[in-house]
Amino acid sequence: MSKRTILVVDDEEAIVRSLSGVLSDEGFHVETAKDGESALKALDTSSPPDLVLLDVWMPGIDGMEVLSRLRAKGMTLPVIVMSGHGTIETAVKATKLGAYDFIEKPLSIDKVMLAVGHALERDRLATEVAELKQKVEQKYRMIGESAIIKDLREQIAQVAPSNGWVLVTGENGTGKELIARAVHRESKRASQPFVEVNCAAIPEELIESELFGHEKGSFTGAHGMKRGKFEQAAGGTLFLDEIGDMSLKTQAKILRVLQERKFTRVGGAETIEVDVRIVAATNKELPAEIAANRFREDLYYRINVVPFKAPPLRERREDIPRLVEHFLTELCRENGRPLKKLSSPALQILLAYPWPGNVRELRNVVERMVILCRGIEIGAPDVPEDVRHGAAKATGSPIPVAGAATAGIGGAAAPAELMAAFGAATLRDARAGFEKEYLAKKLAEFGGNVSRTAEAIGLERTNLHRKMKVYGLVR
Repeated sequence: MSKRTILVVDDEEAIVRSLSGVLSDEGFHVETAKDGESALKALDTSSPPDLVLLDVWMPGIDGMEVLSRLRAKGMTLPVIVMSGHGTIETAVKATKLGAYDFIEKPLSIDKVMLAVGHALERDRLATEVAELKQKVEQKYRMIGESAIIKDLREQIAQVAPSNGWVLVTGENGTGKELIARAVHRESKRASQPFVEVNCAAIPEELIESELFGHEKGSFTGAHGMKRGKFEQAAGGTLFLDEIGDMSLKTQAKILRVLQERKFTRVGGAETIEVDVRIVAATNKELPAEIAANRFREDLYYRINVVPFKAPPLRERREDIPRLVEHFLTELCRENGRPLKKLSSPALQILLAYPWPGNVRELRNVVERMVILCRGIEIGAPDVPEDVRHGAAKATGSPIPVAGAATAGIGGAAAPAELMAAFGAATLRDARAGFEKEYLAKKLAEFGGNVSRTAEAIGLERTNLHRKMKVYGLVR
C-alpha cells in the first residue's frame, strides 16, 4: 500500500522540521513549502497530496488565500489550518473557506496527529460514498437508444427540474424505478434523499408506522422513536412503488398528508411539516381500479400531475443487444466469471422471444446463461428451453439450435440479415439493419397489412408506422 502524502506549508523552519519528522515516523510521505506561492506550485500537479497542514500568516500569499484558490479550483482534499495568532474570527473564516480543522500554535503534536487521522479518515469515507453513489447511478441508469427510450429521456429532462409530482405506469419488469430515480437524479433535489416505499410489501397494520413513524411505547414492540419514510425523505423524493396495491384506508391517510403536507407520528402529538416530491408507480390501470372502487379517484388526480409510461421490452426490441451486452458485463463481474459473449444464433432467439417479463426477465435469463454456460461464448443450446420455445411460437417457425454453426457453441447458422448486421460498422447500424430486414419480411408475410403485422410482432401500430417511415418501408 502506497504512503499517504502530506504537504506541510509554514515559513518557520523549526515547525516544518518538527512536523516532517513526526509525520515521517508515523509512515507518511512528507512534502514541504515555505510560503503560499510554493504551496500552490506543489498543489498544481497531477499527483496532489492527500492532506495539507497550512499556516495562516506567511509572507506574500497567506494561508487563507492559498485555501481560497485551492477550493476555487475544485480541489476537495482536507486542509488543516495552523495559526499562532488564532482568533474566533480567523477560525470561522477558515471553516467557511473549507478547512477541515483549525489548530492554534504552539502546536500540540498529539492534537495535530489526531486531526490528521480524523481528516484522512473522513476523506476516505467521502471517497467511498462517492464511489458507491456512482455505482448505484450506473446500476439504475436506463440502457437503450431506441426512439421510445430517447423520447422518455427527453421527457425526464424536461420534467425533472420542476417540483411536479409524477405517476409512472407500466408492466412488471419494465423499469419504473429507473424512471423514478432518473427524475430524482436530474432534479434540484438530487443531493437530498431518495426514499423508496414498496406499498405492496408492507402489512396493512404496519404501513402507517412505516410511512409516518411512531413514538416510543405507542404500540407493542415500539421500543423507541422511529422516523417514517415521509420524514426520512424530507427535502428529497419519496417513491411510492406499487401504489395501486394500497388499501383504501391507507390511501385516505396518504391523501390527507399529501394535501396538508404535514402529519403526526403514530402515538405522537407533534405536527411535523414535510417537503417531499412524490413519484408514484403502479403496474395496474388505475382508472379501471377506480371504476372497481379499489382506488380513490381524488388520490389519483392528486398524484397524476405528470404521467410517464414505462415501455414494455417488446416495443423496444432494438435495445435487446445493448441490454444483453450490459447484463453480460455486469453479471460476469458479479459472479466472478470471465467475460462471456453471445453467439449470433443465441441473439436471434432473444430477439424473437416476446419477453412477457420484460427487462427483468431478460436480466434473469442472461444471468442463468452466465452461470450455466461453461464456455466463453453462449450459444443457442445455452438459451433456456422455455425461451427457445417462446421464440419459436412467436415467429411461427422452429428456432434451430444445432447443425453447422457460424459462431458459438453448437449454434446454427444465423439468417443472412443477422449475419449482415454483425458485419456492420457500429452497433447502431447493426440493430437498424436487422430491424429493417425483419420488419420488411414480416410486412411481406402479412401482405403489407400494418395492423396484422403489428399484432403478430407485439408492437403498437403507431410505433410500427413510425419505424416504417424511418426505414423507408412505407409504400
